Amino acid sequence: MTILITGARGKVGQAVIGRLHSAGLTVRAASASPAELTAPAGVEVAELALDRPETFDAALRGVRQVFLYPQPAGIHELVKAAEAADVEHVVLLSSSSVLGPDAEHDPLASHSLQVERALAASNLTCTFLRPDAFASNSLGWAYFIGRSMPIQLAYPDAHIAPIHPEDIADIAVEALTGTSLTGHSVTLTGPESLTFREQLALLADTLGRDIPVEQITRAEAEQQMGNYMPAPMVSSLLDLWEAADHGPAAIADTTQTLLGRPARTYRQWAAENASAFTQH
Repeated sequence: MTILITGARGKVGQAVIGRLHSAGLTVRAASASPAELTAPAGVEVAELALDRPETFDAALRGVRQVFLYPQPAGIHELVKAAEAADVEHVVLLSSSSVLGPDAEHDPLASHSLQVERALAASNLTCTFLRPDAFASNSLGWAYFIGRSMPIQLAYPDAHIAPIHPEDIADIAVEALTGTSLTGHSVTLTGPESLTFREQLALLADTLGRDIPVEQITRAEAEQQMGNYMPAPMVSSLLDLWEAADHGPAAIADTTQTLLGRPARTYRQWAAENASAFTQH
């Protein structure tokens, strides 16, 4: 039985491939740019571009399970190809944002929601993993911290429960190799609610130096963030953080509740990634 991993250049995809391969399972790593993909020896590499259906059949040949990154382009054609190839189970790396109000029109949620709906309407057995904010989102601060610049935030006291990407990989592997999650939709978080200010304090403690935090206006944040993401995405993120400014984030499922193993903490992620916050 071959397990196909799409988005295989991503951190979670790479971690899932490594775990499955180490367990002696047959893995096929797929990417729209397979020449740029690094895979362990013995792992087959395939081209699969979700917006090019002509790549589907070869990538799906002999596959019984798929770990899927959410990309609505071509999803209906991919579902048909997976059904024709006798795929038995799809594990989707979705997002907790699909549970939010007006998710259909929310740029943070709509990609994942469209894919969830296409899969739910299919004959495939599907498992939806819906992680909340990744701890690795903090890498967006790396440039500024590495240059001893202040971190400017409109909502520094917004609460989130960041999840370590390695925890997502552990849960994805359980979904692909076990039965406890099959057919379920699970919301995933880290083990603790932390404000952005608290995350930065943990990073500062890890690095052994202060990280100044400056609160700016929403308009200032819109201008800054608009330099590297579309305006609707900026607005959606700021709305999310504004709503999270009023109390602790809910803790959903973690590796503790799903796998019986302690969830990795944000402090652990910070220690593992400290070098990313030093100027190179």
